[in-house]
Amino acid sequence: MNYDLEERTAKFGEDIIVLAQKVPKNTITLPIISQLIRAGTSPGANYCEATGASSKKDFKNKIHICKKEIQETKYWLRMLTKACDEVKEETRKLWKEAQELTLIFAKIVSTMNKKIIIRNSKIRN
Repeated sequence: MNYDLEERTAKFGEDIIVLAQKVPKNTITLPIISQLIRAGTSPGANYCEATGASSKKDFKNKIHICKKEIQETKYWLRMLTKACDEVKEETRKLWKEAQELTLIFAKIVSTMNKKIIIRNSKIRN
């Protein structure tokens, strides 16, 4: 299992691109592919931005965007599976990875929220 999140999100984006290249292009698949590529490559870019964030608030915001984009990617993978049955196995694998990334980003946001709550309660006491 790869625990380097920057590498993992980059590889996920690359795998989305490889999948998109395999899909037959038609009036139904073209817009789905376009949306899938946008959503599926965004988490890697946003994670890179998060690691260089200027503040904790900026970091949290970028991580939240990562989570939202991964969730959107899962939606477009589902639509692509319906539009192009030939890539069903690949979309299933990518959906599972997207789900794991969703959980990772959700945990990061949750941990940051808990730290903020603890810090704020200490300030009031």
